[in-house]
Amino acid sequence: MTVEANPTIAASGLPAGGSPIFAILRKVWRHSLGRIGIIVLGVFVVAALTAPWISPHGPATIDYEAILLPPSAQYWLGTDELGRDILSRIIYGATASLKVMGISIAIALVFGVAIGLITGYYGGWLDDLVMRIMDGLLAFPMLVLALAIVATLGPDLINAIIAIAIVNIPGFARLVRGQVLSLRDVEFVQAARAAGFSNARIIWRHIWPSVRGNVIVYASLKASTALITESALSFLGLGVQPPTPTWGSMLSVSMQYWDAWWMGVFPGAAIFLTVLALNFLGDALRDSLDSRLKG
Repeated sequence: MTVEANPTIAASGLPAGGSPIFAILRKVWRHSLGRIGIIVLGVFVVAALTAPWISPHGPATIDYEAILLPPSAQYWLGTDELGRDILSRIIYGATASLKVMGISIAIALVFGVAIGLITGYYGGWLDDLVMRIMDGLLAFPMLVLALAIVATLGPDLINAIIAIAIVNIPGFARLVRGQVLSLRDVEFVQAARAAGFSNARIIWRHIWPSVRGNVIVYASLKASTALITESALSFLGLGVQPPTPTWGSMLSVSMQYWDAWWMGVFPGAAIFLTVLALNFLGDALRDSLDSRLKG
């Protein structure tokens, strides 16, 4: 007896064969908001990856003769209180901010999905215990919990990543568990059990493909939350530490120089545009992957 690929995979919007990543990108690119999101986010990602080559100045280069200069031909986005180029610091800030966002969401996704798949499939006392822990974490506001974790571990890049990952794990776990509970007793899973497939194979080959579409959409939306959390931690001095620039820390310094509007407007715009792009991507992914929205 053989068990064919899960017929409900199409409900996730992902093909059973071929490259699902390229299939997703093609669908999102055809979506107007998705195209905008990809372009805007792509600009920041490329800037972050090529910062040493495209930045007009070093992020920590001090010029005491150029303190608090407004935007000009020499300094396109102006300078800060130490004469450092705002544009260069925003570009290098993208490296730190996007790194924290990306790594923390990747960690949260891996652990959250694993927890959700295992607890949802096996159930029992393990499910009860783990879900009570997840509920306990969800009871705290995300930023408050992240602040508590960083305050305990100490402020730096690694601890910021750990804190943001921890506060996002429960959401992934809850999402996946709920999906698995609705799938573990359907016909194709029962057929796989009857065929003698191991639980690990059933989870990976038959259940996971049916839930990954929702996980991808959720991850894109939580990435924007992670960026806001990272910016808030840096704003409060608990994230990535100087001299490494981040958008949040640049906003924090700008609060002392209200007349130098460019010090806060441009880092704030970078955060706003990145969050907006991530939300556009989330909307496009949802529309592309959810078969219920297709005609």
